[in-house]
Amino acid sequence: MHVALRPRSGCLVFCLCLSVLTLLLQSLWVPLEMTRDEPAGRSPEEHGQHGLGFRRLALRLEALSTQVKRLSRERDVTQLSRDDLSLLLQSFRQDQQGLARLVEKELKRVSQRLDQLSRHQQSHTASPHDDLRLHTGPDEKCEVPKDRAYPACAEKVEFLRARWQSDPCYAFYGVDGTTCSMLTYLSQIEDFCPPRLGRNHSALPWHRKPHSYTKKAEIRTTLSPLHDVISNSSGPAANFIRSRVERMSERWIQAALRMRQSSNKTLSTQMRVLLYPGALAGSVGQRFEALVERGGPLGELVQWADLSACLTILGHNLTFSTSQQQLHSLIGAAPGRGSCPIRRPLTFDLIYTDYHGLAHLQGAMGLAFQHYQCCFRILDSFGTEPAFNLGSYARGHGYKTLWGSWGLLPLQYMTMFPHTPDNSFLGFVSEEAVREEVREEELEPDTYRKDRIAVVYGKQDSMWKGKSEYVEVISEELETHATVYQAPGLASNLPSFIRNHGLLTQEHFLRLLRRAKVFVGLGFPYEGPAPIEAIALGCVFLQPRFDPPHSSDNNHFYRGKPTTRQISSQHPYAEKFIGKPHVWTVDVTNKTDVREAVRAILHTEVKPFTPREFTCEGMLERVRGYIAHQNFCSKSLPTWPPECALRVHLGPLGQSCANVCRRSSLVCEPALFHHLNSPAAFARLKIGCSSTGQEVNHLFPSYSPWGRHCGLQQEPLLFSCAGSDLSQRRLCPCRAHLPGQVALCPDCL
Repeated sequence: MHVALRPRSGCLVFCLCLSVLTLLLQSLWVPLEMTRDEPAGRSPEEHGQHGLGFRRLALRLEALSTQVKRLSRERDVTQLSRDDLSLLLQSFRQDQQGLARLVEKELKRVSQRLDQLSRHQQSHTASPHDDLRLHTGPDEKCEVPKDRAYPACAEKVEFLRARWQSDPCYAFYGVDGTTCSMLTYLSQIEDFCPPRLGRNHSALPWHRKPHSYTKKAEIRTTLSPLHDVISNSSGPAANFIRSRVERMSERWIQAALRMRQSSNKTLSTQMRVLLYPGALAGSVGQRFEALVERGGPLGELVQWADLSACLTILGHNLTFSTSQQQLHSLIGAAPGRGSCPIRRPLTFDLIYTDYHGLAHLQGAMGLAFQHYQCCFRILDSFGTEPAFNLGSYARGHGYKTLWGSWGLLPLQYMTMFPHTPDNSFLGFVSEEAVREEVREEELEPDTYRKDRIAVVYGKQDSMWKGKSEYVEVISEELETHATVYQAPGLASNLPSFIRNHGLLTQEHFLRLLRRAKVFVGLGFPYEGPAPIEAIALGCVFLQPRFDPPHSSDNNHFYRGKPTTRQISSQHPYAEKFIGKPHVWTVDVTNKTDVREAVRAILHTEVKPFTPREFTCEGMLERVRGYIAHQNFCSKSLPTWPPECALRVHLGPLGQSCANVCRRSSLVCEPALFHHLNSPAAFARLKIGCSSTGQEVNHLFPSYSPWGRHCGLQQEPLLFSCAGSDLSQRRLCPCRAHLPGQVALCPDCL
């Protein structure tokens, strides 16, 4: 029996059929990232490509359905002409063959994709990263193993279940949300779980040793390799470094020739060294760069320039970078936000960086950061004491600051001056003036008097605040000059008797110092390189005395710094290690003292003076000793300096070991503490201990007269030359040092 359908009814039925077919195809088009059969790590763009065919089918059918619905809603649809129906049917026939071809093509593609997935699951010859995705199919059942050798396995699996999508690096390593993929990752990449069944247990990718590197480091007499390394960096800071290296290249070459003649023929292995000044990278770097051209701090840049030149002369292989993105490439960081370890072994033997760079490395290396942290050397101008360095101790004993808490060996921090013996003194080279005659017009010296000129140390207006009367007293005896940055369009706030040259290039500044008799400190900046360079040019450094001493307790600048040092003057090294006649420290609030000091300086003949440790030879000698002997990756006790250098001192109550050794013209040596950390050390000093115990305490080893208790150190990271207590007598490892070279002892080379 045939039922005749009116045109309206036929269209409605056909519309219904098309709608059903559309919904069916749309249900088939499921985003592939939601299917369990698709391997993890595929990008959303790739998923969209695979679903595009089904989507096109659905859209075309939906368009036809819309057309039928529109015709069915026509008011006079029952009066459709034969031409209307003919056009509609013709449209259907035109799309019929195209739809059939699309359906056939997409079904064929789906079939091929299923075959590929099947082969992928059975393949055992995939790449290392693809291999992580094996045995993670929906049919495999994985249980978290209980193994005493891997106690953190279950905890790490739970962490990944909650966080595996928080960082793309997990998907990069094959984690796809399944327990199997997590166990594979935790056994082959992070080593928190036992090896999976049927898999070979090999070293973690980032643990494996890179190809052996046995090239010997020979002293170079050229800096051309360094010019090639730093030529890729740009900006004011990089330009300053390049300029300094070029200006001092002849001095470095002459020092290299002398060292080559005097040193023994034993060659050390050439080190692969990465120099990464983190303060010049990223947003921090942009702010730092802006300051450089406005009289900002240059001391750190001086150190980076001299360190790079020193390592080049010593024959090592350097890489220099100020790019955070390039850092990731150099260390092989996995894509993502740094939650995962690096992809390969670290190819550098040493990485010199700063606190900012340390944070960048941790953010890029994941678990590998701890594995390789023994290779780091941190340029840290003001030093980090052990009590601030160990995070758990710092939090529990009131030493927590924004800096510190990295848990490195304190000797891995490298300072600008030898003020903190717990750290290694890196230093810099004092620059001499360009030995050329200065043309009169270069500095407008029509009224200069070479023997009665004072140059004030302070390149920013803020440093002069409250110092006008002090500088005025000096100006009564000396023509007083300044090199203060002056912003365009702003009036100067300097006293009228000051001749301000504005910011000078380093060459012109040094020429000005050569003319000057006195270099005047205002109290800030603290402990910069400029006073050492002024003294090297025959200036006398006049500086303020601080009473009470500046520290983190009473000074904004030192607040938050990881040190308890008490700063007695603007430049404690110049005051204590050089002193008169080159350095005069006065009470700047007492005009009479200032006036008498200036008059005494004018009647004193002072020759240029540079401590050996601030010469090219001194820095080369010191850095070569560090590289040859400071092996912080070794599990054995330190053997450098040798035990024969040890001089044991029992300090008075309330004195730090740094002070105890200094009073005997010695230096506290933290690498020798382990020789004192035993009852036998107290017995050799004839100290009768009624009780002896180990504690985690940065003041130990020490002796308490009350109760005659001898305390030993339980945590080697807390061996500290700093720190004192009125109830403790510190047991101190002191040593002698070479003349003008505090970092090295007579038996150290």
